[in-house]
Amino acid sequence: MALALIVAIPLLLQRSETSAHYYEMMGTCRMVCDPYGPKPGGATAAEVRQDANGVPPPPMAQGSRGEPGRPGKPGLRGPIGEAGPPGPRGPPGQRGEHGKLGYTKLTAAGTNGLNSSSGSVKVAFYVGLKNPHEGYEVLKFDDVITNLGNHYDPTTGKFTCQVSGIYFLTYHVLMRGGDGTSMWADLCKNGQVRASAIAQDADQNYDYASNSAVLHLDSGDEIYVKLDGGKAHGGNNNKYSTFSGFILYPD
Repeated sequence: MALALIVAIPLLLQRSETSAHYYEMMGTCRMVCDPYGPKPGGATAAEVRQDANGVPPPPMAQGSRGEPGRPGKPGLRGPIGEAGPPGPRGPPGQRGEHGKLGYTKLTAAGTNGLNSSSGSVKVAFYVGLKNPHEGYEVLKFDDVITNLGNHYDPTTGKFTCQVSGIYFLTYHVLMRGGDGTSMWADLCKNGQVRASAIAQDADQNYDYASNSAVLHLDSGDEIYVKLDGGKAHGGNNNKYSTFSGFILYPD
């Protein structure tokens, strides 16, 4: 019996060593071939690795940031929003140009007692020639009888329109004869002749040069009578030579 135990113990020890070596080889092969693979009913791969090496697995490294993608297509247009409140008042604009010179309406209170309807425009003048004139000059009718609106100036002999419209104008100039010459008298508007008249001294007597015109005048236009040769008789206060006009239809 003792002999049998002596023989069996070395065999068991040798077999135990062989079995341990077998399991050690199997563990090494599993770690090399499949170190992280899970075992059925066993630990996970991380646990196996931690068990095998004694250290936890390294963390995963983060890669670099990629390039931005292409912009997407525009979306659909949204509905119109509600109107906002009014904005603040803007600064004053630049000052405009001056307007044209106006005129004062003449009423019954400003027509020197003449009958007139309230609010209507009244312009009229009637003047006579006191002093004689000759040659080529503007006749200065210096005897003012009527000057409604005060648009006629006796110092220049010119009527200056201040109310645009249609006017009736007439003149009568007495020629001073006795020397066999003739006299011409023209109605002028701004330097242009609008009517002419002639008086001839055929028999060495006095003669008249007369004419009339209906003209449209704008504000600022000048009307006057000018000699174009010859002699005009003055007549002191007798008013042999006269110049007159009045507005028919204002604009």
